[in-house]
Amino acid sequence: MINQVKKSKKVVEIINLKKSFGNQVILQDISLSLMEGENLVILGKSGSGKSVLIKCLIGLLTTDSGQINVFEENMNTSTGKELALLREKIGFLFQSSALYDSMTVRQNLEFPLRRIKKNLTENQIEEKVNEVLENVGLIESINKMPSELSGGMRKRISLARTLVVDPKLMLYDEPTTGLDPITSNEISLLILDIQKKYKTSSIIITHDIKCTQKTANRIIMIEDGLIYKEGSLESFENESDLLIKSYFN
Repeated sequence: MINQVKKSKKVVEIINLKKSFGNQVILQDISLSLMEGENLVILGKSGSGKSVLIKCLIGLLTTDSGQINVFEENMNTSTGKELALLREKIGFLFQSSALYDSMTVRQNLEFPLRRIKKNLTENQIEEKVNEVLENVGLIESINKMPSELSGGMRKRISLARTLVVDPKLMLYDEPTTGLDPITSNEISLLILDIQKKYKTSSIIITHDIKCTQKTANRIIMIEDGLIYKEGSLESFENESDLLIKSYFN
């Protein structure tokens, strides 16, 4: 079982968040916090509102009401420039990996560095690209195209591209979806390794129980747009509630 993270300052605070699409209510009244250095797993079945929540968090979707604070900045009232600066501190691992197909692995990693870390020399860029590829175990793939990579390798390269700009907050949207059990386990262990090496705070959106069991310091379960339960992995595994037991049995 993962050790509980000592609670410190809040990296993310969401207060009474509501989001609908037309007459369809997705998030009814969500309040949660992510603490510094913590891996928070948001668990729920497909369609429960998990991915909508994370997209609201980074401003890809506007909320109907409620407040989102990231690094003590109010996302609701931030200007376009302020949002852009905030997003530079946030790493987002998409379900699809979202690599640029026309670029090599090296170029995929260099692109965000050149856009965000504009003062780096060519040597510093090369060192940083090599460092993150070493950390995800794929330095030998530096000159390959995305089409030459397996699904698990693309996920790792996408993760490296996210890490290359030194984010303080990591958001993982279904990081093990579409992967075989062995590769899923490797990605889950890599999430833990990144937490330790990069001192990140992370929100992990998933319905994968094995990923949850390996990565979670704390779990929030969403059902029908509401928080159904919040607690430790142990509290979820020992829960008698039939819905929760259906996930863990």
